[in-house]
Amino acid sequence: MRLPGKQTVYRGGSGQWSWAFHRISGIAVFLFLLAHIMDTALVGFGPEAYNRVVAVYHHPIIRLLEIGLGAMVLFHALNGLRIIAIDFFPRLADKQRILFNYVLGLYMILMAPLLYFMGKGFIESF
Repeated sequence: MRLPGKQTVYRGGSGQWSWAFHRISGIAVFLFLLAHIMDTALVGFGPEAYNRVVAVYHHPIIRLLEIGLGAMVLFHALNGLRIIAIDFFPRLADKQRILFNYVLGLYMILMAPLLYFMGKGFIESF
């Protein structure tokens, strides 16, 4: 947004990045849910159709995308908790940068087991 005679309001701070990542991760989760509903609906077309589509999930690229999806779900959940905290306790809005740093720290800590367990399946798919 531009104000008359002023520079842009958004300058890439943690609030802007948090907002952008939350939207991007939300769209990714939504698209996954649509794909999951569609592949589950294939059961109605018979086991052959369903098995063909599900076999695609064993491809290494799809496994890698699943790891990315797990990362997006985790970020979306943690950032959503930050947003809920700010909604319930408006004074926390002044501390949103600190809260975002907590989200990032917790995200990195929780990504380790996610990468371990999901990465095992990825490596075994080769």
